[in-house]
Amino acid sequence: MNATLAIYGIQDRNNLGYPGYVHDHSLCLMQSGEVKQYLQLERYTRKKYDHQMPHHLETILNKKLVNIPGNCDWVFVNSFVGSSFISKNGKVRFDTLPEKQLGVQAQEGYGWLELEKWQGKPIKTYSVSHELAHVFSCLPFFGEFKDNSLLISFDGGASLGNFAAFHYQNRELRVLACDWDLREFTHFFNANGLSFALLGVSPKHHNSLAGKLMGFAAYGRYHPEIIQWLEENNYFFDYWTQKDHFHESAQQRFGWQGKMGDLTDSFLQDIAFAFQYIFQQQFLTRLQTLQQQLKADYLYYAGGCALSIPTNRQIVRNGWFKEVYIPPCCNDSGLSIGGAAFLEWKKQHKVKLHSPYLNNVGTTYNPTKPNMSLIFQLTEAILQDKIIGIFQGSGEVGPRALGNRSIVALPHSKALAKKISEDCKKREWYRPIAPIMLARNAALVTGQTSLSHLADYMLMDFEILPQYQEALAGVVHVNGTARIQVIRDSSQNPLMFYLLTHLEKQHGILALINTSFNAQGEPIVHTQAQALASGQAMGLDGVLLNEKLVLFEQS
Repeated sequence: MNATLAIYGIQDRNNLGYPGYVHDHSLCLMQSGEVKQYLQLERYTRKKYDHQMPHHLETILNKKLVNIPGNCDWVFVNSFVGSSFISKNGKVRFDTLPEKQLGVQAQEGYGWLELEKWQGKPIKTYSVSHELAHVFSCLPFFGEFKDNSLLISFDGGASLGNFAAFHYQNRELRVLACDWDLREFTHFFNANGLSFALLGVSPKHHNSLAGKLMGFAAYGRYHPEIIQWLEENNYFFDYWTQKDHFHESAQQRFGWQGKMGDLTDSFLQDIAFAFQYIFQQQFLTRLQTLQQQLKADYLYYAGGCALSIPTNRQIVRNGWFKEVYIPPCCNDSGLSIGGAAFLEWKKQHKVKLHSPYLNNVGTTYNPTKPNMSLIFQLTEAILQDKIIGIFQGSGEVGPRALGNRSIVALPHSKALAKKISEDCKKREWYRPIAPIMLARNAALVTGQTSLSHLADYMLMDFEILPQYQEALAGVVHVNGTARIQVIRDSSQNPLMFYLLTHLEKQHGILALINTSFNAQGEPIVHTQAQALASGQAMGLDGVLLNEKLVLFEQS
């Protein structure tokens, strides 16, 4: 039974700049529906959003960092910039003709391997569309699609459109839509000149704009006249070449005489809110129209836009579907997983259920139930307001730290949260920090008896009841919400489950700060050596290295 090796590594059309439009390259080895190895390239190269798979693939394979069996099907995920792949020295080559319409078949391609194991061997390869790879990244985390499901891929860019919709019934996929109709609204988060100017972000950092804009938008308020004004002026997309037009229009319409980049300016905050609101309403309208026609029971949703937390909350709140499924690697980091899952599915292999801790190339330790002495050590350090980096087992897939590559601390103090975010991680002051908590405590502080499993992957925010906001002051955003990661039982993450249980029962602590273990502009740490070095460089108080807590001496 052939294994499947999926690679998302199509070369960007601009190889000179870094990062490029195409980013988050990765590879995934799957056997009989099980992920054996997965690597998000940035974790290996230490370059955020790395899009240079062609430069590294030969080294990764020749060093046997990925153990590929001889009987292996190779599948490449394409994108809007092309469908061909050639490694740095030309020893791995792949090509296929792009489809003119979005199909639901893996296209056969032509490949050539001139590596140690294959020694110059032509191979049969496959190409999977960006859109299909996104929606099939759901399978390893939620199992086989349920009948009468709507599958949505919504991204900044894909193969043939940044929005695609499929209907799933009886193991058959039917294409409902594939187009760029919502592209101008996704541009708010990656290509709109005004968005960059609001935050003072350089266009070369466009991959990080979305998270910043969403955090900043929470400080704004709804003003229909601002929304109307933005619409009338094409959202000032060409701000970089028409700055005077924006400033003159803003002064004439609203009397604004502020300075661009002043993040305390309420007018600029309201514009950011308007961008988030317009994007959300446009997508929800499109989704509702599809649902009215289809009357699907379930929604499976992936693509970079699925990281819009307020939008996800509204989808669930609207109650259009019995369940909403979004994978932890819904952005481009999950494309190789989705590509592998799609080919395994086409080969009639049942895709197994997985935890999100799959970033395992170069890691070997598998955490089990922690001994209580370690829990006591962690508790003692945390109760002293210490900031601790957590490194255990394999890393998480996707952009969220879910307890294996996390920084944790007490959640009650805004000053402590500020120290972690601004001093240690060098993040902007307006970006929120999230909590991790047991399911029963999440239900308590939100007043919701049933919590969407999107919270398992930190993909939804919740309004925190007023009486708990002081105890959770460090993790409640300015709009009164928190992007909670819920731990439901010990199998989900043993260390976090027992640590949170002990903190609650013995000390009445309902949650912990949980933010990713990386500084601004760096990938999440991947190895023990990186965790130790990064922890010290960021000024953390200590680092858990699997089963050992290392506390740093403070100067």
